[in-house]
Amino acid sequence: MAVEIERKFLVGNDDWKRENIRGLRCCQGYIAAEASSLIRVRIAGERGFLTIKQRGQGLSRYEYEYEIPLSDAREMLNRVCPVPLIEKMRYEVTYAGKLWEIDVFEGPNRGLTVAEIELRDETEAIVKPPWLGMEITDDPRYLNINLAKHPYQCWFASG
Repeated sequence: MAVEIERKFLVGNDDWKRENIRGLRCCQGYIAAEASSLIRVRIAGERGFLTIKQRGQGLSRYEYEYEIPLSDAREMLNRVCPVPLIEKMRYEVTYAGKLWEIDVFEGPNRGLTVAEIELRDETEAIVKPPWLGMEITDDPRYLNINLAKHPYQCWFASG
């Protein structure tokens, strides 16, 4: 059984960017989503994935991810997943020996940049990079499934 333990933070500035850092374009949608579980389709670069996640205890979630044919992933995103889809560039940055994933959102979530770090266990200490902002691990608005339903740019719309 695969368990994912991660913390999420807003990114406070662009100091994480370095020369020659390469991002991976990601597009994802949701086939099914309930309060405790979801099924996601993702294209990351030129690879397709089907992921099943289920809420666990604390920061932990059960995650099962399978590579699928790229053509199947494209078809599922176009035919099965409701819009808007999540569009983002994902960058990997190492800080203090730990890998951080930086997601720079596009489309209806443009303006949002989030950093995630996966942990070995929930009590693992981390050294926070100076470019980190507020922790959002426990804020459900920032879950990708919720950003698909209520995009970031809509949070600030008048009326």
